[in-house]
Amino acid sequence: MRSIWRTSGLALDRGLARDIALVCLADGIVGLSYGAISVGGGLQLWVPVVLSILVFAGASQFLFVGIVAAGGSPIAATIAGLLVNTRHVAFGLAISEVIGNGWRRLPGSHLMTDENVAFALGQEELARKRAAYWACGIGIFVSWNVGVVIGALAGSVITDTDVFGLDAAFPAVLLALVLPAVRDRSTRTAALVGAGAALVATPFLPAGLPVLFALVGLLFYRPAAKPSPELVG
Repeated sequence: MRSIWRTSGLALDRGLARDIALVCLADGIVGLSYGAISVGGGLQLWVPVVLSILVFAGASQFLFVGIVAAGGSPIAATIAGLLVNTRHVAFGLAISEVIGNGWRRLPGSHLMTDENVAFALGQEELARKRAAYWACGIGIFVSWNVGVVIGALAGSVITDTDVFGLDAAFPAVLLALVLPAVRDRSTRTAALVGAGAALVATPFLPAGLPVLFALVGLLFYRPAAKPSPELVG
C-alpha cells in the first residue's frame, strides 16, 4: 500500500487532487442521504453500513433500498442491483492494466466506481492513471462510508426523511449516471422505451419487477456501425 501512495504523490498534481477531493465530498453527501433514507425507510442501522462496506456500489445500493422500502422482494432488488453493476465488467476490461497485478487485483476491483474509472481514463500516462484511480477510489470509499454512518444515525432520529427531500437523492443519482450514456439516438430510444415499459408495468407488477421489465428497451438498441477499414484514411 505504501508504494501506491508514493506513486500517487508523484503523479497527482494540484488540479487533479482538487477535482478528486470535490468528487469525494459530493459522494460523501450522497452517502449521507443514502444512510438516512435506508434507516428512515425502516431498515436496521447496520444494513446500509454493511452494504456500503461489502457492496460499495452507490447506484445498486440506492436501487436495492428503494425496491425493498417500497415493499418489493429482496431477490428482485438484488437482481436489479446486479444488472446496474454489469457495467463494471466493461470497466474492468478497460482499466485492467491500471489496477495492476498480484494483490492489487482484489482491493482494486472492490474500489472500482464510475468516478475513479473516469478519472483514470482521463489521464495519458500510466503512472497518472494509477494515481488517479487509487486516490479517487480510496477517497470515495472513506467519504462514502463515513457519510453513510452519519446519515444512518441521523435517520434513526428523523422520523420522516421525505421532509428534507432526501428521497430525491435516489432518482437523482440514477439520472446522473444515465444522462452521459443517452447522447446517441439509439441509446436514447432504448432508454425511453425501457422507461415507458416500466411506467406501464408499475400498476400491475409488484415493486421491483417494473425495473426489470424495463430491459425490453434493449430490443430497440442498435449499436453504431464501425467504419470499414477501407474507408478509413
